[in-house]
Amino acid sequence: MNRHHWWRDAVIYQVYVRSFLDSTGDGIGDLAGVRAGLPYLKKLGVDGIWLSPFYPSPQHDHGYDVADYTGVDPVFGDLAEFDLLVDAARRLGVRVLLDIVPNHCSSEHPWFRAALEAAPGSPERARFHFADGRGPDGAEPPNNWHAMFGGPAWTRVTEPDGRPGQWYLHMFTPEQPDWNWREPEVAAEFDRILRFWLDRGVDGFRIDVAAGLFKHPELPDSPDPEADARTRDSVNPLAWNQPEVHGVWRHWRAVCEEYTARDGRERLLVGEVSVPTAREHARYVRPDELHQAFFFDLLGAPWDADAFRKVISEAMQDIAGTGSTVTWVLNNHDQVRTVTRYGEPTPEGSGLGPARARAAALLMLALPGAAYIYQGEELGLPEVVDLPDDVLTDPIFRRTGSRARIRDGCRVPLPWSGQASPFGFTSGAEGVRPWLPQPEWFAEHATDRALADTRSFWHLYRDGLQLRAALSQLGEGTLRWLDTQPGVLAFTRGDDLVCAVNFGTAPVPAPVFGSPLLASGPCPPGVLPGSTAAWWIDAS
Repeated sequence: MNRHHWWRDAVIYQVYVRSFLDSTGDGIGDLAGVRAGLPYLKKLGVDGIWLSPFYPSPQHDHGYDVADYTGVDPVFGDLAEFDLLVDAARRLGVRVLLDIVPNHCSSEHPWFRAALEAAPGSPERARFHFADGRGPDGAEPPNNWHAMFGGPAWTRVTEPDGRPGQWYLHMFTPEQPDWNWREPEVAAEFDRILRFWLDRGVDGFRIDVAAGLFKHPELPDSPDPEADARTRDSVNPLAWNQPEVHGVWRHWRAVCEEYTARDGRERLLVGEVSVPTAREHARYVRPDELHQAFFFDLLGAPWDADAFRKVISEAMQDIAGTGSTVTWVLNNHDQVRTVTRYGEPTPEGSGLGPARARAAALLMLALPGAAYIYQGEELGLPEVVDLPDDVLTDPIFRRTGSRARIRDGCRVPLPWSGQASPFGFTSGAEGVRPWLPQPEWFAEHATDRALADTRSFWHLYRDGLQLRAALSQLGEGTLRWLDTQPGVLAFTRGDDLVCAVNFGTAPVPAPVFGSPLLASGPCPPGVLPGSTAAWWIDAS
């Protein structure tokens, strides 16, 4: 394995900072809590962590509305604490990635406040998408686009003289105005931001909305204006995936290469890229652009052997064909947790969810390329689906009034120990509770219980990660599909390692290996006779 290119087969753990571990007793996770949790993550066996935004922010979208890109919000700590975290991670051999948000900022960012005070046509407004409204009095938005989180994508401002004025574009919420990347000053500012954090020792960046940034220069009407809001995905071809965005990633890659040349530490750019096909996805990971881009098709695939084989094959053909490796992901802070997602579509309810989530996790770890794990997945946490309306914080709920697709349920603070909330997440004074309430049944998934139970999700992940590190066939490389009976997905990694997944429909006896269903030795009878090693997963 070429360790210089550490990112090609790395396993990165996503830390949702406000829900990981609270060190100050205010009910909100923080950077010191992340530092305290590093030995736990090192023991799990991950190669690095990706930190959700901790920058100063009014928290309208929990940090994805950034007011200052080079600071730390006091609720999470300060720059000195950040430096301690980076230093502690480096001593443990754990890489640190930051979440950067270049598509939009906070409406409280100094540049946007300056734009509101400036006149139409001013340089201050050129940094954003300000436009005159339509109609005789400009009372209609400049175009028909809808925001991804519901409602129109435009908000009208009141000019400094008190009159109704121009409109500004926000593809998410009014508190998140979109930057205008056709303005050179914006690109220069983000160059400064990248270098600020690289100079503080970070190992790279996860890039939010990486297919965004540029909009069609004429801002025309969309033929399907509600597509983004309906799918809650970046599908409006006029607002996303414009060709100019690739120039940004070429420049950012060059900046990272500059730092690598200085000290030999390779920095990583991984993009949140939502595009229609694997072939379009592949354009973002060409050799001079992003190192990685999350491949969401596996996350979205139905629980079906043929569907999984199709999306894996397309990724291996189109993405790995660029010379990059595929970046696999089953969950993140925007998705229903895997245990619940895999359990819901069946008549049996959620009973199959845990077995399927275990199988999917080991399948992902057996695939060639890199993998990202969302915090709590290693505990088998289900989605919290019954949070009261009065505690919900997701702007989707605020803007639509609907609980459909809201994301609070996967962001409930982690349970660490004990039998009752706050489950070791916070040690605050009596009356201080976690920022989202934890259900009583979280006790069954607490970290202390998981570590003590060798049959737990935690041990499944830890054993899978250990095998991945120990077996030279895993990580970077290729796979070869094997013919099997219906309902079983099987492939080889190298000459003598097989991964076989029973999707729960094949009449195959349960393996005799015991938990966690990983083994070296003969495959179960009737699956792959004569194989010398197996990574056998049964979701039946």
